[in-house]
Parts: sequence; C-alpha cells; structure tokens
Amino acid sequence: MTSVAGQPQRATRQLRMALLGTADIAERALVIPARDLPGVKLSAVAARDPGRAQRYAAVHDIVHVYPSYGALIADAAEFDAIYIPLVNSLHAVWSVAAVESGLHVLCEKPFALNEAEARRMVAAARLNERLLVEAFHWRYHPLFLRALDLCRRIGRLRRLEACFDASIDAANVRYDLRLGGGSFMDLGCYCVHMIRTFAGEEPEVITASATVGPERVDVAMDAALRFPSGVTANARSSMVASDAALPEAMRLRVEGTDGFVEIHNPMAPHLGYRVFGRVDGDHEVDESGSGGPSSYHYQLESFAGFVRNGGAPPTGGSDAVANMKVIDGIYAASGLGARA
Repeated sequence: MTSVAGQPQRATRQLRMALLGTADIAERALVIPARDLPGVKLSAVAARDPGRAQRYAAVHDIVHVYPSYGALIADAAEFDAIYIPLVNSLHAVWSVAAVESGLHVLCEKPFALNEAEARRMVAAARLNERLLVEAFHWRYHPLFLRALDLCRRIGRLRRLEACFDASIDAANVRYDLRLGGGSFMDLGCYCVHMIRTFAGEEPEVITASATVGPERVDVAMDAALRFPSGVTANARSSMVASDAALPEAMRLRVEGTDGFVEIHNPMAPHLGYRVFGRVDGDHEVDESGSGGPSSYHYQLESFAGFVRNGGAPPTGGSDAVANMKVIDGIYAASGLGARA
C-alpha cells in the first residue's frame, strides 16, 4: 500500500490520528467521527495546557497525551496523520512542522492567514510528499453532489450569492486580529469556497465593504465578485447576527438562465437543510431533511481514503491557495488589508 505521493505507508490497519489542540470543533470534526469510523483511530492529543490535554484524553478515551504541540510532533513516527484545529495564526507553523515530520494534515479553515502563507504550507507538503487538506467539511457531504446535479439543470450560470451569519461573543478569539480574527476569515471563507466550487472558475474581487469592530477586525463583510465567464457573485458574512437558527444562517443561491437553486444550510446538512428552486425550465424542486452521518463524518472518511489510496482531495493545497487569494483580495478591497 502506498501513500498519496507514492511513498510506502506505515503498515497499520487503522489510520492513526493525532489531535493538536482541544478547540471545541475537535469533538465534532475528529473525536466523534473517529469513534464511528472503524478505519480511523484517534491515538493522541496535545494542548497548550498539559492539564487540559490530560482531562480531554480522559473524557474521550485517548491513550497518548503529550505536554506540548512540539512534543507530539517530535513523536510523529507513532502516527499517520494529524488534525489541526488551532487558532488561525497557528495553522501554518504547525502544518509545516507536521508535514516535515512525515504526517498527513487535516487543517481547519481558514487554511492560513493569507495566500503567501498558504503557498508556503503547500510547498512544504509537496516537498515532503504529504497530504495537506483544508477542512471544508461541507464539500464532502452527499448534499453537495445533489445540489451540483440540480445546478447543472438551470441553464447557463448567471449569478451566485452566499451568506453566513452567526452570533459570536465579543470575547471570542475571532475578535483578535493577532490570531487571524474576523467574520470573513471564520465565516466568509465558506461563502467564497462555495461560490468558487459551484462556479468552477476563479473570480476577481470587484468591491468589498467591512463593518469594523476591534482594530482592523471585520465583524461583518459584504463582497462583490466577477468571474471570467461574466458570472457575478456576492459573499456576505456577519458574526454579530441575530439568534437565527443555523439552517437559516447559512445560505447559497445559484441562478441560471433557466432556473435557480437555493440551499439552506449547505454547511451542516445533518442539522437540517432545505433545497428548493426551479430546474429544467419549469420543474419545481423542494427537498429537506436532517440527521444521518455528519458532514464531518464524511470529511474524515474521505481524508482517510485519500491517505490510504492516493488521489487529489477536492479541498487540497491548490484549492486552499486559491481560496485564500480571493479572501486576501476582499480584505484589500475593504481597506482592512490582508491578514498577516
């Protein structure tokens, strides 16, 4: 069996995962899916606070606990891959350290602070022949394929709109510029990714307007994009939103010459979603559902498959760099400047 880059994979029945940090997202993105997937084993954890790591390991039945991020990376031979849910400003340094130590990496979004940082991360992964994947879990859920099929039935693409609103407390790290905070870094990155994915090409930024909270931190952002084909798009995010339920807070609309498709909660369909629109000229579509395996489950299952069998993940390095390029352009157009 070989790795994604053709190098021999460590002989093991299960993909041995390590967790770098104990952010809230880790339970949904790794702990629970790993428990449900027989081919994946969460073997180790490290946290900035060793005591927190010990407590986390005890709660989640994780065998190996490391006193620091560096100590875990130094013992990389014991694992196959690592999940990094750290604050945005730490994604690059620890992703690079991990791939240089021989680990495949599943890195939380946004991939990096900016395009230049993303390029350095991808270059390190390629040099060391390791997989480096951005954790845009929405892309791996079956709802994506259903929505994509419907969007192929609306004629020539004309316009896309994506918005993500969430209420985030002002004490959250997302309000800290030094940590790569901002509504568009945390929420708008999804909007850009969905727009790019459904458009199938790369946009230029036309305008962007930010509502600023703490110094240079956008609490809301509104950006207009245009694609080479002439398709236009709008991406909006806010972390000072009302208490809207998650399925209503994340929306994607795709318009064509012969119809439209609108998706409510494409990010986490397992929590409840709705897809409606008009396709094939006059056929009305209205579908909804909830439950089943989470988008995180499908993401981890797919990641493990790419590590074992090779191939190019849809949210791999090139895609991550392209997404950060658009985000940089939006911050620049807003007057806030790219995150650094």
